[in-house]
Amino acid sequence: MIAATFDLAAAAGRRWDVAVLGAGPAGSLAARQLAVAGAGVLLVDRKAFPRDKVCGACLNGKALAVLDAVGLGGLVDRLGGIDLDAFELRLAGRRQRFALPAGKALGRDRLDAALIEEAIAAGAHFLPETSARIEVGEEETRAVRLTQHGHAATTEAAVVLVASGLAGHCLDDEPGVRTRIAARSRIGAGCTLREFPASYGPGTIHMAVGRHGYVGLVRVADGGLNVAAAFDVGFVREQGSPARAAVAVLDEAGFDPISALDEARWQGTPSLTRRTRPVGGHRLFLLGDAAGYVEPFTGEGMAAAFTSAQAVVPLALRGARDWEPGLARAWSRLHHRLIGRRQHICRGLAATARHPWVARGLFAVVSYAPSLSRRMIQRLNAPPPHFEAT
Repeated sequence: MIAATFDLAAAAGRRWDVAVLGAGPAGSLAARQLAVAGAGVLLVDRKAFPRDKVCGACLNGKALAVLDAVGLGGLVDRLGGIDLDAFELRLAGRRQRFALPAGKALGRDRLDAALIEEAIAAGAHFLPETSARIEVGEEETRAVRLTQHGHAATTEAAVVLVASGLAGHCLDDEPGVRTRIAARSRIGAGCTLREFPASYGPGTIHMAVGRHGYVGLVRVADGGLNVAAAFDVGFVREQGSPARAAVAVLDEAGFDPISALDEARWQGTPSLTRRTRPVGGHRLFLLGDAAGYVEPFTGEGMAAAFTSAQAVVPLALRGARDWEPGLARAWSRLHHRLIGRRQHICRGLAATARHPWVARGLFAVVSYAPSLSRRMIQRLNAPPPHFEAT
């Protein structure tokens, strides 16, 4: 277990340059980069680490490019990441296989813990098993209410980064911030399997697309098979469990059955596709899933987390020195350019997957015109423009 570097009383007794709420990939990487730049950083998360988390096991070329840009290019390999070179898509019994230009598979338990350790090594202070809520504070700071094991205290920071994921409650009391969940948004579910057919080999993202959801499967460093899915809510109710829903989608798509799905320990997420606005406020920036989420493909969700983490650092540093309202507006524009525009592909693919006849038509097109699929995959894997000049 990663030990806290500050206790609750010590965290509350100091004014921080930046408080980062949420120690997932976006929060930990932002905390690390801010600490490298010399900022006093408090990193808070309500969970203990390492934690068991299923989604986000795939890192595409864009995510790896960001890690390389911040000096962590060798981290995934050191943790045992598996090279990904293929994406296998199955729909209604038809199969198409695409080459991936870059990618790694790595369990989130290893990755998240390593990023926190990198943040601590850079000088950030870590406070796990602690929930946080933003309060008004003074004009020169934002107050953050911290609660750990029934004990509460308040700290202050010149800037707060909210990276608390889909189910965070840090912003519940923040006026003017609203989260809109898309109509018919699917829910997420996942598990890790130790027993499965040999056809689910390493190095390939296996994707089963059905009428009521999709299931992605990839081998991770410890030899397990990571299963991450998105289902219509009514379909899970009809099938009786996420496991049975996954069995049905794999069967419909034409993949080999996996008997161990029924006995696996499944994790669930709230509705996936959502958008929170604004993504910037008074001494406040939202990043990662806390700023919005679109059903991801080939690691796009992790790429968005890393991209937003690195991009917010210069604005957060400026805000910690001398806050001005234009910084919040600047982050909204930059976030849209780096993240919002590039989510259009995922949004379009998710919409296509909901309409079987459209999905079959697109499947036929890419089967006869593989260059189209190559261009789409290359775009998803391309480094974000913010980093191409660095």
